[in-house]
Amino acid sequence: MRLLISDDGKLLDFAPLTLTRPVSELRIGLLTIRERWEKYLQPELLGYETASYLSVKYPPINADITVNATALPTRELINEIIHLSDGQMLMSGSDWIAKKGNAVNHIEAKNKPVFLKKRWDLFKYNGDMLRSDFELITAGRTSETLSATNTVIGDKNKIFVEEGASIEAAILNVKDGPIYIGKAAEVMEGAIIRGPFGLLDHATIKMGAKMYGDTTIGPYCKVGGEIGNSIFYGFSNKGHDGYVGNSLIGEWCNLGADTNTSNLKNNYGRVKTFDYNQKKLVQTDVTFMGLSMGDHSKTSINTMFNTASTTGVFVNVFQAGFPDKFLPSFSWGQADIKYDFDKAVDAANAMMERRSRFLSEEEIEIFRHLYEMK
Repeated sequence: MRLLISDDGKLLDFAPLTLTRPVSELRIGLLTIRERWEKYLQPELLGYETASYLSVKYPPINADITVNATALPTRELINEIIHLSDGQMLMSGSDWIAKKGNAVNHIEAKNKPVFLKKRWDLFKYNGDMLRSDFELITAGRTSETLSATNTVIGDKNKIFVEEGASIEAAILNVKDGPIYIGKAAEVMEGAIIRGPFGLLDHATIKMGAKMYGDTTIGPYCKVGGEIGNSIFYGFSNKGHDGYVGNSLIGEWCNLGADTNTSNLKNNYGRVKTFDYNQKKLVQTDVTFMGLSMGDHSKTSINTMFNTASTTGVFVNVFQAGFPDKFLPSFSWGQADIKYDFDKAVDAANAMMERRSRFLSEEEIEIFRHLYEMK
């Protein structure tokens, strides 16, 4: 099977994370959307239907089946998709799920998936996806032995430790959901973790950290302090004290010591946040929302973010007081000062070199497109 994963024109609904990746590369639970479709469908070849400037890194293909990246698949739904005939499109009300060929015949799905509509749905549904991904990934497998130095609250079978992981003198509470510890990941002594929670491959939780449920820490991240109901993408750091809640942190970000995010207004009202489609702050229907941060952005020590703040990619936050609720990509300190492109790329490569990685030509081309956008 050749599989095409479509953004369905929803790319900017999930910005700033999708300024640098298709919707299918968003992480929710233990997997990206693309990884989840791959596990269920096991295609021979996979391509992307996304913005043209992203296609240099995420190219399209001629596919047998096209699926909607905003739909979160289940095992039951996959059975309906693989039995589609040529020309059929699987629907859930007005939303399409999958199609085969030039789809003209609409079929209503018996198993209704969750559809992601806005970026805050990522942390809204993260707990549910952590639970389902835990079952998907660990089914029929045996966990590594958990060290006796740890304290477990609840059923030990809800903890899965991959090969090479290290956990010592931690408190692990799985009464509300499972805890997954990836390959070669490390949980340092004194850390407290409540499930559902995922620490992915080669990531680190530092000493005395407090990790609340519905949280995913991506591969190669290093985190400390207090984190709740948040998703960290790969290679990002929050190594020190400070609170991050109901937040989405992109790749290669660094939150300086004592960086804090507000996730609730003082009047307990519903929040306004920046919308990349309307290019302005818009009213939402949610009460809790922290920081949404694009890739390669950084904060200085003691940075304080207002509720529902948004930063683009390559934003360097260091001014006194609260930053603006929206900082566009390549902001230097404040919204009206622009980060020099070559210096931004040099800084990114300097950070990445510490992990034996460098920006590709395709990535630089994507970043240049974002830099030149008005």
